[in-house]
Amino acid sequence: MTRAFPIILSLSLAACGFMPVHADDPDHMKLYSKRGNYEDVKLDIEIAITNKGLVIDHTSHIGAMLERTGKDLGTTKPIYDNAGSMQFCSAVVSRRTMEADPTNIVFCPYIIVYYTLHDDPKTVYVGYRRPLPVGSAASKKSLADVEGLLDGIVKEALNIE
Repeated sequence: MTRAFPIILSLSLAACGFMPVHADDPDHMKLYSKRGNYEDVKLDIEIAITNKGLVIDHTSHIGAMLERTGKDLGTTKPIYDNAGSMQFCSAVVSRRTMEADPTNIVFCPYIIVYYTLHDDPKTVYVGYRRPLPVGSAASKKSLADVEGLLDGIVKEALNIE
């Protein structure tokens, strides 16, 4: 890979309206951003999850919770304009992951977050916790499949090729 490739890729992604937030993703998360409407992106995430035949078992309203509890804690500093998450699981992927190593239960359920910052409500951030590759070769492969599922859902929702 040439040194120019990451720059060309970044410029191509920017032209499409979305960007990975971190040039060198940290080990613990993957985060993308897209200029757009929070509610539209939230709906696109929901559609991308259900397109995989998965069921969303919980939606968290993180921004509203922080705003509500901030008042109780004596702080009114806004963090998010909007923030939430969707929690779901895949019987097929989870089964393979836990058959490879029963301790992989700690990676389930899967959660995708989405938020806008108070100072920039038109940039929607979408991401997930990366399941770190641990254990045997079978465990590492199954956890890579979990990340592939999560990344595929986010890319579908953000219309990333």
